[in-house]
Amino acid sequence: METATLAKPALRIGPYAVDPPVVLAPMAGITNVAFRRLCGQYGAGLYVCEMITSRALVERDATTMHMITFDPSEQPRSMQLYGVDPATMGAAVRMIVEENLADHIDMNFGCPVPKVTRKGGGAALPFKRRLFGEIVRAAVRAAEPAGIPVTVKFRIGINDEHTTYLDAGRIAEAEGAVAVALHARTAAQRYSGQADWSAIARLKEHVTSIPVLGNGDIFSAADALRMVAETGCDGVVVGRGCLGRPWLFRDLQAAFAGQPVPDGPSLGEVAVVLRQHAELLTEHYGEDKGVRDLRKHMAWYLRGFPVGSELRQRFAMVSTLTELDDLLGGLDHTAEFPADADGPRGRQGSPAKVVLPEGWLNDPEDATVPAGAELMHSGG
Repeated sequence: METATLAKPALRIGPYAVDPPVVLAPMAGITNVAFRRLCGQYGAGLYVCEMITSRALVERDATTMHMITFDPSEQPRSMQLYGVDPATMGAAVRMIVEENLADHIDMNFGCPVPKVTRKGGGAALPFKRRLFGEIVRAAVRAAEPAGIPVTVKFRIGINDEHTTYLDAGRIAEAEGAVAVALHARTAAQRYSGQADWSAIARLKEHVTSIPVLGNGDIFSAADALRMVAETGCDGVVVGRGCLGRPWLFRDLQAAFAGQPVPDGPSLGEVAVVLRQHAELLTEHYGEDKGVRDLRKHMAWYLRGFPVGSELRQRFAMVSTLTELDDLLGGLDHTAEFPADADGPRGRQGSPAKVVLPEGWLNDPEDATVPAGAELMHSGG
């Protein structure tokens, strides 16, 4: 059991108090309304939906419109937008304002996926400083009439030779973003290696009028407190650390309140959480798609527990709620939370050269909208 020793920092995202100063990072295929509801039961904070592309929203793509489902309990409703064209971004935010679709907009400039960067989107885009500023400005101006706060998330840069985060922070601050978040890795690192928290500290020194949030390698409440202590950041963004562990937000709430962090759940308690996750996914997608969507979470939930390989394989292929109940009944519900369940989880992969459009690095002041980078699908 851990006991926190660090006083929590105050965090505001525009008009919204975020207490504790914890944000659930948007994760493709993960942070749908079901997972957000599940995490939100364990602690307060800001829970952001999956990445929504501005073009898909403006064109009312059916899948995208279903993805922006929010539970009535979610306040504020937080939507992450991806875009590469200031005009499309402005139109998307005006649509959000006019149709009251969200209360907070987070802009994604951190995606390292090759299909995105090869067209100049995601983590590649902040290199084009003028274009980056124009996109942020378009969102902020469109959001102003409704008082919707806009935040911006980005990475350290494309690679070690082309860092962009200090410029991105300065530009976002100047264009009216109310906070910035740094995933302390380059696009070339993807999710591998170790996040460079010292970059968060440098950004905090560089951006002084709005909150700076840190993201990367927070797998426990102790990690979050250490990041704040080491970097001076105003809050933390949690991504892979909560996969199969929605109770991490309970731990974070306790830690930032200076209270003892609860012990991890028994396997029986995990089974209850897993069953509730299945119910929430079924409510959102229907039983067939909902239970199939749960499969990707099974290894995360069961990590470190004494569950045989055959049973794990059956969990990974589960198709119905009835089948899930049978499998959950076969677990040893008395098994205690394993010590080795902490630590990195989810995708890590290995570093790789970032694929960019031809000539992308020639002129950082070029504000030309990259051809073909507007995505017609949401979620990454």
